[in-house]
Amino acid sequence: MTRQVLIVEDQSDIRNLIALHLRDMDCEVTMAEEGTRGLAYAQSASYDLIVLDWMLPGMSGIDICRKIRQQHKDTPIMMLTAKTAENDRVMGLDAGADDYVAKPFSVPEFLARVRVIFRRSEARQEASDAESMNRIVRLKDLVIDVSQRQVYLCTKPVELTAKEFDLLCYLGSHPGRVFTRQQLLNAVWGDGFEGYEHTVNSHMNRLRAKIESNQGEPQYLVTVWGVGYKMADFPTH
Repeated sequence: MTRQVLIVEDQSDIRNLIALHLRDMDCEVTMAEEGTRGLAYAQSASYDLIVLDWMLPGMSGIDICRKIRQQHKDTPIMMLTAKTAENDRVMGLDAGADDYVAKPFSVPEFLARVRVIFRRSEARQEASDAESMNRIVRLKDLVIDVSQRQVYLCTKPVELTAKEFDLLCYLGSHPGRVFTRQQLLNAVWGDGFEGYEHTVNSHMNRLRAKIESNQGEPQYLVTVWGVGYKMADFPTH
């Protein structure tokens, strides 16, 4: 199966090296060397993966990532960055990146991470196909339309990013069950994010701001102190 990959990288040697190896993986590659053009490509076509450099002329990779997620595109994004500080990596994950690779990077490791993303996407698609197309999760006044990736609160649509939806859907599919932050990281972001539990915290805070009438006393997304989070279990009628 041929996959579509967008590479946004201003260093031609890195850009061409990545493209060469991705083509060997039966990928069709589109390239941009400047941020504004890269965003235009990302917005105008569908891709199986976007490889996005952090530092770019025109527009930074982190800003591109945010804009893609604001449009609710759930295309997997891998950030390339020379930044190694933990705060910078966390910023990239919080902006919606699925993975990151620090420069200079090993080509075999990069390709291994790409394969993980592709496998994860395939598994997600297979799981989605296996679900009933009419699956609806109802939790009091909150409705999660899984197949349409839409959320409604008191019949009004709630705008969520792709990762916010995935997190809410995962918790909503297991009401009353308590998950640690690491379990949620593994389920929503995938393996490889050990130690970045604060990414879950920041997404949870944004979700609560969108669906809770009183964030100080949430009725849906409940904190279980010392453990993690759960979706409240409402009685069915």
